[in-house]
Amino acid sequence: MDHFSFLTFWAQYGDFIKLALIFVGIIILLKFKIPLSGAIGIGAVLTVVLYGIPIWDALLITGKSMVGESTIMVILNCYLITFLQRMMELRGHLDLAQRSLSRLFNSRRINASIAPVFIGLLPSPGAIFIAGSMVDTACGDYISKEDKTFVASYFRHIPESFLPTYSSIILACQLTGVQMGAFVLGMVPMVACLMLLGYLFYLRRVPKETGEAASTDKLADLQSLCRSLWTIAVIIFLIVAFNVPVYIATVGVIVVYFFTSRFTWQEIKPFFLSALESRIVINTFVVMIFKDLLTHTNVITELPGLFEALPIPSFLVFGLIFFIGSIVAGSTAIITLCLPMAFAAVPGAGMPLMVFLMSCTYTAMQISPTHLCLTLACEHFKTDFGALVKRTLPIIGIFYIILTGYYLLLNLFF
Repeated sequence: MDHFSFLTFWAQYGDFIKLALIFVGIIILLKFKIPLSGAIGIGAVLTVVLYGIPIWDALLITGKSMVGESTIMVILNCYLITFLQRMMELRGHLDLAQRSLSRLFNSRRINASIAPVFIGLLPSPGAIFIAGSMVDTACGDYISKEDKTFVASYFRHIPESFLPTYSSIILACQLTGVQMGAFVLGMVPMVACLMLLGYLFYLRRVPKETGEAASTDKLADLQSLCRSLWTIAVIIFLIVAFNVPVYIATVGVIVVYFFTSRFTWQEIKPFFLSALESRIVINTFVVMIFKDLLTHTNVITELPGLFEALPIPSFLVFGLIFFIGSIVAGSTAIITLCLPMAFAAVPGAGMPLMVFLMSCTYTAMQISPTHLCLTLACEHFKTDFGALVKRTLPIIGIFYIILTGYYLLLNLFF
């Protein structure tokens, strides 16, 4: 390759090579057991250096990220959910929920999947702590802590793929004009597929039997389950039915829970400090800074140009764009920038294309270092982020094959 050809090649693909180097660097650092916050922090520094972001601009982006509304809201929501979790643990309500589920279904597998899915209805990263505790108890020593990290994160995030309690779904429907009900209905088979894949790969390793006697009073057990998880149910109801912000709904429930469960000030006083975990705060800052620096490079806006010449159908081209773009900048950024473009470029775009692209975005977020929930899941179980990604990739691969066939099938009828 002569000098002119190299310059042409670099001008066309240089930004993507830099992006690949940054992510490879993060993976290598994680492989050497560097903490996730440190690896992503170094990735942020590499982003500044490789893309030539002026130091002053980088400092401004860092400062805005640390005090930005989205960052503060994440930390606040995590703090409040952790506070609520501490209260539920003190009153034994998380243990009661596990026992109630066990008596109702007599299945560890149900406890380790349905409970996190229910907790996942709560659109807050802090919900992973409650889901993690339930998975840890349900799976015991039958699978490794790395496997439990995957199970908790995987099943907790399934509602995020299709439910309108999440802002990405609402935004996508607004941008495309696809009816929310049509999208949710179209996603049902893919949600069933996600549940089945999680079961086949991991949950079937866990014995079904709980070792407890079968229930003799299902109604009483159902009442116990409701009594143990009413706090989470009320928060979800307030968010979905009245669009109450997560932090307001959680504070209100904490106050009511304090009186109804007869807590004392001395009981909850330690939680004001213990619920604020420094590693979670640090990880939140680092992930948000890294994401904002990558967004500043505008590399995501160049993705269509990279893939447009590929000899594959346009829906697959946009699938690649949405997958890589979500890993780099998160679901909201790629949906905002590229979803209208995809609907304009793909003939007859409608519910099938939205199901396809939103599924691409959802699965990409399950391996993205910019996805804060994954960081929190690893922190909860004290496991390696690379181990989580390693367990997720095979399932994503199989899911994409099924998703592509499903998209083609939908196009025959819509």
